[in-house]
Amino acid sequence: MPSWADEGGREHEAGERSRIQDPDARRVDRDGAVMLTASSIAHVAIRVKDVARTLDFYTNKLGFAEMMRLDRDGRLWLVYLRITDDQFLEVFPDGEGERAAEREAVGYNHMCLSVPDIDETVRELEASGVPLVRPKTMGADGNWQAWIEDPDGHRIELMQMGPDSMQAAAIQRLKQA
Repeated sequence: MPSWADEGGREHEAGERSRIQDPDARRVDRDGAVMLTASSIAHVAIRVKDVARTLDFYTNKLGFAEMMRLDRDGRLWLVYLRITDDQFLEVFPDGEGERAAEREAVGYNHMCLSVPDIDETVRELEASGVPLVRPKTMGADGNWQAWIEDPDGHRIELMQMGPDSMQAAAIQRLKQA
């Protein structure tokens, strides 16, 4: 397979999808195009029909903490829920319709939460009364996964990354670059 060299002269396979940092700390893709320098996903936003029902699910069943509420024009505009110290779920009220769009619809498909132990997560969900919509299974990528939905039908994947998964291999390649 033909290879290519990054700006530092390091050889890479043509199909490799690693992101290489140049000396100026700009991220560049394999063709040398500058990429957006983003450090993480800060939040995901969802629109919901019933805020109270949604907050009950995310705070009382999944354990996310409510961090703040913002009002606009005297009405609730959004609620911030903490997933991690620097990752949040924004919940907007007054959604139209009865359910989130189906999997095949154009738009964001699902949110994935990384969990350290999928079996423990499944037990915690069962204890909280949260049903799995898809049972624990080994994904095609080599990760354990199970699926739930929030009250509005937003799909949530729960994933325990496998040590030999495709993502783990890709992360290892990035660390070696």
